[in-house]
Amino acid sequence: MLVLVDEEGGVTMSFSSGQYVPCLRWKQGEYQALSRLSSNAQVAIVPLIEIPEIGYDFESDTNSKSIDEHLSKFAKRVKEKWGRHCLVDINIIPPSERMNNGEHPLAFVFEDLRAKKVSAIPVINLKQDYACQNEIKTIVATDMRGLCIRIGIDEAIKADLAASLEVLIQRYNVGIDECDFILDLGAPNFEPIGSFGNLLETIIGKLPHLKEWRSFALIGTSFPQSMGGLQLGASIIPRNEWSLYKSLIERLMLSEIRIPAFGDYGINYPDILRIDPRLTKPYATVRYTIEDGWLIVKGRNVRDYKYGQYRGLCQEVIASGYYSGITFSEGDKYIHGCAQGTQSTGGLTTWRWVGTNHHLEKVVKDVANLFAS
Repeated sequence: MLVLVDEEGGVTMSFSSGQYVPCLRWKQGEYQALSRLSSNAQVAIVPLIEIPEIGYDFESDTNSKSIDEHLSKFAKRVKEKWGRHCLVDINIIPPSERMNNGEHPLAFVFEDLRAKKVSAIPVINLKQDYACQNEIKTIVATDMRGLCIRIGIDEAIKADLAASLEVLIQRYNVGIDECDFILDLGAPNFEPIGSFGNLLETIIGKLPHLKEWRSFALIGTSFPQSMGGLQLGASIIPRNEWSLYKSLIERLMLSEIRIPAFGDYGINYPDILRIDPRLTKPYATVRYTIEDGWLIVKGRNVRDYKYGQYRGLCQEVIASGYYSGITFSEGDKYIHGCAQGTQSTGGLTTWRWVGTNHHLEKVVKDVANLFAS
């Protein structure tokens, strides 16, 4: 694993197979979850931060903010809420967006991250437009931290992948050992896990330059797209991405193929769903990560039934037999407090940080235990 020294003399390390690479859309629930992590979890995580979509005003049929307003506090929050090494991906922002002064959004973001002394690496893909490529080339040359290449499974199986990667690497004037490589499964059909594992073993084994990438990660999720199909009360959903990973690394070890770091999408579905909030009634849910699954405790919609129902939902989590205890994470502490009436019932953003914080702490321990066994 290559170690880079930044301009302040600090060490920027790429992630190893024993670390965890969660893909987190940088909204309030997610960055509050990161800011409340234990110190042990912080050093075990290298987040892939996605700059989130600009909010949309359905009544006026326009964006609710300008791109300048949307990005104005991004670097500040990364510094304050995380402040450590991270990967930054702008793929969600439309390529036509420009700041009011004509500057490319990616240039603005990395100038601001640089000014705040955040060690960030740009994430690229095979489909980025020419303007974005130019900005990334400037960022890579300025920061000298290399870059991160993120490709989908559909791209990984293409016959011309090696040639495409070669063009990409030459374009940015970097060595393979200066590049992190992420194979992003998205939200596939994992089942049957055995057959999917066989397919992935073949795909990974054929990836170009597999042993040479600075770092290598596999991310994906089986988290449901919507809570609408779940029954009221408690349901358990399998964490297929984790079960797949555990079986996959056994195969890779036997085949002497490089083992990727584990990554997922937290307690979120990866695709962006633009839904008019005037037409929806979101459910109260506590999303609680357990061994090989999620415990989802679902209440009624919060528009009609309000947030007081979260006390009962938290009591169900604690009584389920899956609760990890008040000291497990800040999220668990909040669940206990809500159930006892010493914490507020919060809002939807509250329960996103609570569930995400518990999830991150849980996966860090899962990964550590897996590689210790």
